[in-house]
Amino acid sequence: MKLEDFMRKAVELGIEQDPRGKEAIDRILKKRNKKFDKLDEDKKEEYDAEKLWNPFSDSTILYDTETEIKKIMAGVDIDTSEILLVDRLNEKNPEVPYDLVLAHHPVGKGLQGLWEVMDMQADMFAQHGVSITVGEGLMGKRAKEVQRVVYPRNTQKPVDAAQHLGISLACVHTVADNHVQKFLEKEIGEKKPETLEEILKMLKAIPEFKEAVKYGSGPILFTGTPEKRAGKVAVSMTGGTSPSKEAYKKMADAGVGTVILMHIPEESRKIAEENFMNIIISGHMASDSLGLNLLLDNFEKEGIEISTCSGFIRFKRFLK
Repeated sequence: MKLEDFMRKAVELGIEQDPRGKEAIDRILKKRNKKFDKLDEDKKEEYDAEKLWNPFSDSTILYDTETEIKKIMAGVDIDTSEILLVDRLNEKNPEVPYDLVLAHHPVGKGLQGLWEVMDMQADMFAQHGVSITVGEGLMGKRAKEVQRVVYPRNTQKPVDAAQHLGISLACVHTVADNHVQKFLEKEIGEKKPETLEEILKMLKAIPEFKEAVKYGSGPILFTGTPEKRAGKVAVSMTGGTSPSKEAYKKMADAGVGTVILMHIPEESRKIAEENFMNIIISGHMASDSLGLNLLLDNFEKEGIEISTCSGFIRFKRFLK
């Protein structure tokens, strides 16, 4: 398949796993298309047309050579060094080259658009009892903060390298993270762990997390002790990046006792601890690997070859 077909399928799979539900995403896209139709012609020329069908601005095509995608090199973080690695591998094995480098964490316009996906966290807070108006207020402020931090960065470096070397490049951030969110919510719902120790045990039984334990980066408690009861558990694996630090008090006030995250800033961790909230860090690379695996299984079972680099731990579930 061509890269646009690949990305359209990846986006559809991400929508299927989105915590807001498909109907909510359809409304967002419909509203976005209506606004686009009303734009002046000069504004339409500036508009990224991919956003008319792709609700995830951090999951996008970055450079397209328009070649058929048969073999992918996928990694958590992709920079110029990974692009050079793929070019070297293609030079050594020109008969079966890599057609696409696939990043999880966004680069280029995907990183510049990271802040635009963060509003979904307000809906996730609302599912745990936080007022949607409070959630939107917190995340609106936090998203603008992330936009200001990212805006001056040189985000095009790996894109420029891909263009020079003629290698297609794309990123799948929220698209993959949505898969982790839905997977762990289902695990919590089915197993109903009572204590923090039971949650850690549940996580460590998942292949990606079990493997990460060997590297010293598996699931860990950042607040709380193993024997403590978990209470109401919230999974926070998608939505761009870390929420506003004030969100933890609001979630505690709404009755959330434990949050499972990939990572958390120290200031936010302290606020959670002050509000007697348990924090379980699942492990960043392991969590991102889980999302990529759940997503990429859909492509490998159709015959596309997947190789890994940059912290991606590959496990195939479609073979079971």
